[in-house]
Parts: sequence; C-alpha cells; structure tokens
Amino acid sequence: MGQVDRGTRAQRPVVAVVGGGIAGLAAAWELVTGPGPTPTVHVIEAGNQVGGKLRSTEFAGRTVDLAADAFLARRPEATQLSEELGLTPRLIPVGATGATVWSRGKLRSMPQGLNLGIPTRWLPLARSGILSASGSLRAGLDLLLPHANQSTQVDDRAVGQIVRRRLGDQVAERLADPLIGGIHAGGVDHLSAAATFPLLVTADRQRGSLMRRLGRPPTPAQQLASPPPSAPPSPLFWSLEGGTAALAEELATALVERGVHIHTGVAVESISRQGGDQERWVLALSGHLHVADVRTLPDGGSALPVDGAVLAVPGRQASGLLGPHSMRASGLLGSLDYASVTVLTLAFPAEAIRSNLTGTGFLVPRTSEILGHRALITGCTYLSRKWPHLARPGDELIRLSVGRYGDTRPDGMSDDELVAAATAELASVLSVTSQPTESRVTRWHSAFPQYPVGHLTRVAQIHESISSLPGLAVAGAAYHGVGIPACIGSGRAAAHDVRRTMAATSSP
Repeated sequence: MGQVDRGTRAQRPVVAVVGGGIAGLAAAWELVTGPGPTPTVHVIEAGNQVGGKLRSTEFAGRTVDLAADAFLARRPEATQLSEELGLTPRLIPVGATGATVWSRGKLRSMPQGLNLGIPTRWLPLARSGILSASGSLRAGLDLLLPHANQSTQVDDRAVGQIVRRRLGDQVAERLADPLIGGIHAGGVDHLSAAATFPLLVTADRQRGSLMRRLGRPPTPAQQLASPPPSAPPSPLFWSLEGGTAALAEELATALVERGVHIHTGVAVESISRQGGDQERWVLALSGHLHVADVRTLPDGGSALPVDGAVLAVPGRQASGLLGPHSMRASGLLGSLDYASVTVLTLAFPAEAIRSNLTGTGFLVPRTSEILGHRALITGCTYLSRKWPHLARPGDELIRLSVGRYGDTRPDGMSDDELVAAATAELASVLSVTSQPTESRVTRWHSAFPQYPVGHLTRVAQIHESISSLPGLAVAGAAYHGVGIPACIGSGRAAAHDVRRTMAATSSP
C-alpha cells in the first residue's frame, strides 16, 4: 500500500471505491483518468483479491476463466478500456460460431436470424426442429395476423408475456428463455423486457409482425457507422490472452501505477457523516489501513474520512451502508433479488466424447428433461473449441453451468454430488463414455441480480434517492446490465457523478 502525503490533503479530495469488482476498478480508473483534479483514491475490497467474478485458475495445464469468459464486442465500454490499457493487441475473438439447444430429445442447431433468442425468419425456425409442427405454425401466425400499433403503451412487461402472446409458448420456452433467461440466470416470464431487451418492447408496440420488426435492416445512420462491405466481419465476442480475468488484473496494475491504493481483506462496516465546515463521509473499516488521515478505533478497526464514495457492491450490502442516510434508497436496494449459479469446469479424454461438438456449446431450456427428470444443467461450453488457445491434443475442456433463479437444487448438493449428477446429464447428451480426468466446481452465491418487471423504474428511484447524498453513488451489475461492458460503464458513470457532485459542493 502506498502512503498519502499529508501535505497535499487540502488540495486533493479523497474518494473511496467500496468493492473491487470490475465496476469498482472501472470507477477508480475514471477517477484518476477523468477530467479535473485527480483525487486520492482508495479501493477497498473485503475479499482477498480484486476482480470480483472476473477470476481465473490453472486447470489441466491451462488458464481458464471461472465465470464470464467473453464480453460483447458491440458494446464499447470493455474494448475502449482495453485500448486505454494498451491491451488491444491481446484481444482474442471466439474461435467457433453457432450453438445448439437441447430440444425434443436431441441437440438442434439454433436457426439463422435470431435476435437475442427471438426468431426474425419463420422458415429457418420451422426447419430447425426446435419447435413441434404446431409450435412452428403458432409462431407463423405472427406473419399473418394483423397487429395494431400500440405506440401509446408505455408500461413495462415481462419478456415472456410479449413472446408468448406474439409467437407462442414454445418460442418463449425453447429459445427466448435459454438465451435471455440464461444471460441473467432467470426466467423470461419474470424478466423485464424494458431492462433486458428494450428493442422487443419497441417492436411489440408497432404495427405488423414482431419477427419482421426485429429483423429489419439497420437504419441509414447505423449503416454509416458500419464497416464497408469489403471489411472482414467483426467478432461478436472478445476475450483476452489469459482470459477475461486478465482485464481486471491489468486494470488493477495500472491503477497502482497511477497511485491508487488497493486494500484487500478490509470490509466497510458502516458509513457516517462527519460535521464541520467541510462535511465529509467517514468509513468504518474492519481492519487498519496504514495511510494518512486514518484513525484507529477502539475495536481494532479504523476510520477513513473521504469526500466521496462509490459503492460498487451488491444491492443488499449497499442497502445496509445507506440505511442511516436514506431509508428509501436502502429499502429499494434491499429489495433487489439475486440468483446463484455454479460453474463446473471439466476435462475429458477426446476419444471419450462420441458426439460431434458443433459451435461453441449448447443451451438447455428450463422445461427440458434429461435422464427422465428436470434438467440440472442449464448450458454447456466447449471451452477448447470456443477458444483455440485452450486446445490441446488428446483432451477436451468442457464447462457446465447449473442453477438459476428458483432452482436451489445445487445448493443442497456437495461438489462431488454435483459433478456426478451434471456429468451424467452431459454423458446422456454428448454420449460421453468416461468420467472427467479433472474437475473444478466454482459456486457463485447470489451473483446474478434479477431484473423483474419495473426494474428500470426502481433503479431510477434508487439513483434519485442517492442524489440527495452528496458525493455518494452506486455501481455494479444490479442496475443497468450484468455483462462486463455494462459493469464497466456503470462504474465509470458512478465515478463521474461523484466527481461532479464533489466539484459542485466545493465551489464557493
């Protein structure tokens, strides 16, 4: 840890970032690279390392990610940050294309023309075999039955409500839910369309076919922003050499080089307001920080006065910290719900997998049965096919996801029981003839925030309530997106808000 120069304290405001996940690290980066005077920044992380869910491990002689292994290319936040860190040459595109879904007792290729799990063309959908004949006909009615313009309808609705009404139950359950629900570890019958797929809400309000609306070509402005036809197609997803966890590692290194103090193994117990001519926030910490302006508390902890703070922690933790200062914000944050997911990383002899591994992997709808019971696994990634740098002669790396909102079965199973049950389902789907030669179980408890109907309204109310607390802001996956780019954007936006409010309150 570095030392803060007491002589410069009056000239440099102090900002704490509570939480060292990618949102918190991005907030710290914005604080030290953004416009205006550079504050002294402390990143305070209760765990033993920063990065949050961007974490990797050595497995079967390779470095593999234990959570998100890619980020969307079409959102600019992660690629922009990579460029700022000088990591652009290390970006790696996905090495395989396409995916399959477990439907009607076998793996079936996803049809062409999907827009986030919603079909935009009927014929590829019908030919895919994912739907039954009646399900295909039901989806096709969208092309035939008139749909009135509903431009005055502004209320939020569940993704499943829209898809079921317009395209039928099978499209909702076998395509939309595995894709949209899988991203959020939730279910489309509860997920907010406005928060997870706003284009779906827009298309549903317009006259005519939902499929045609979602499949419309880009606008002239979008076409101008697109690369010329001669340019090679851009990847849909990126990762980094060393995995997505390398983004957090490199960012933390760059922050330290810019003078940011990163403290791990230290929890923020409470936040209070310190009076006087220059009111400041005081963070009560579980451990002692060897930096200036920190005083030791009778219980062995310490207190750190700051001019601003970004709370880049889960909603319930932020709720507890804000309780004494805004009951409304605390209540709204405390009402945010989360799902738990477990990731199983497995290595198999190549000859043990008898099925062809097509694309990057497969998804399993929540209504599916495998081995005569409700499927436990929700998805499978062919790691050494998706990322060619992980490929080695003689073996295959497979990653399975289990658990989603409302399914607590994994919580009651030991690691060995979970590996055995999930591997048995995998063996049934891919005709696997042996047990894994190596396995790793990673449990992410309460890691995926849920975005129910009305989520954006609740988030707006949270931000409005916190705006009355000068110098404080919240960031993370709980608000405007669960992906890596969204979390980076959330952290940087929160840091911008803190700098702006500090500047306003310090102005004469």
